[in-house]
Amino acid sequence: MSQFLENLKSNLEDRNIEIVFPEGTDPRILTAAVELAETTYVRPIVLGDESGIKALAEKEGLDISKLEMIDPATYEDKQVLADEFVKRRKGKVTSDQALEILNDVNYLGTMLVYTGRAQGLVSGAVHSTPDTVRPALQIIKTKPGVTRTSGVFFMLRGDELYVMGDCAINPELNAEEMAEVAVEAAKTAKSFKMDPRVALLSFSTRGSAKTEETEKVKLATQYAKEKLPEVPIDGELQFDAAFVPGVAEKKAPDSELKGRANVFIFPSLEAGNIGYKIAQRLGGFEAYGPILQGLNQPVNDLSRGCSKDEVFNLALFTATQALTQDDA
Repeated sequence: MSQFLENLKSNLEDRNIEIVFPEGTDPRILTAAVELAETTYVRPIVLGDESGIKALAEKEGLDISKLEMIDPATYEDKQVLADEFVKRRKGKVTSDQALEILNDVNYLGTMLVYTGRAQGLVSGAVHSTPDTVRPALQIIKTKPGVTRTSGVFFMLRGDELYVMGDCAINPELNAEEMAEVAVEAAKTAKSFKMDPRVALLSFSTRGSAKTEETEKVKLATQYAKEKLPEVPIDGELQFDAAFVPGVAEKKAPDSELKGRANVFIFPSLEAGNIGYKIAQRLGGFEAYGPILQGLNQPVNDLSRGCSKDEVFNLALFTATQALTQDDA
């Protein structure tokens, strides 16, 4: 276990942060929830058909006696949540429609977070990213001044720790949007006790090529610096100029990053998704995320190929976000 993950656990000791798991009938989710219930880091709330959860627990040999389970079909407070949902959607749905929508475990789980009955949500082992993110955008919504959510990965190898984004949500970003992702990624890094040094990446370093794409990154860097002047931010930079001090001396000798960036912002989802997976598969980094940023309350999305350990660890990240939400 890395020191970073040990520090997360230490900070969460005795906090019992309530995290919703909408996919309680998935064996990875249920196993991780049972393990979390044995800790004082997270108090899991598992959603799903109660008989299905109990049958799965019996099949897997899991003791679910410490789990709080909510079956959407029989949840006694569903009408209360439906009324709150109608208010939040400002009359776009009726009460009957809201009750039907809340049969969807992701919507029900998100409403539990919105109403303060839980402090965060982890989903995506079964559902697609849109299925997880859509309820969050409709109900929890983005923070004031933030126009969109974005997804970052924490990349961990031994004691090396980096943040990469957007690797999960936005296919294309204009200069203002890329700057916003950079600012939110710096804040996310800070909330996990990192000292962010942010590089906005391109195939060009400081005008070595001049295209519409490179000019976008250059402009995004200016916007990000204006929004967060206290944080070292630079671009446009090729990855080696952002990461290797010797290369930075040659390509960007006046860069305040000096080749020591630890937060990397990609110009598109295509580049970001490819980049983090190369680091994961060829570089031997563990990838934690996507961690969704910019929301008023934490909702995080698993990969459908996730393991039980990845569910457990993403819950730790989500609980940490819940603790630091006001400062992020």
